[in-house]
Amino acid sequence: MNRKFPRIDMYKTGQNIKRLMQRKGVTVRDIQEYLELAAPQSIYHWFAGRCLPTVDNLYALSELFSVPMDTLVCGNREKAFCFYNSPIYQRIFMYYKKYLEYMEAGKVKGNFAVQP
Repeated sequence: MNRKFPRIDMYKTGQNIKRLMQRKGVTVRDIQEYLELAAPQSIYHWFAGRCLPTVDNLYALSELFSVPMDTLVCGNREKAFCFYNSPIYQRIFMYYKKYLEYMEAGKVKGNFAVQP
């Protein structure tokens, strides 16, 4: 049986968390305060792939970003991928961002955009 043991890619996982933060408009300082970390260095270590968040921190981040925990972690599974790298997510997120802009500008009433 020549089965490859699944491993977590620490760098890709860190970059995935960083990408999520950027998309949600969350800063390193916000994460530090949310997770009650003494210093922000550990977050920068995640980004660089030097270490991973603890399971507790992954759980808290998944709650903060409203995603399942396994969406935060990237590895070498054959059929798995980082959801946030997918073109489908990119497009949905683009539309969502535009929707929020319309909401802020008062161009959305209920679920429908108001025609100018």
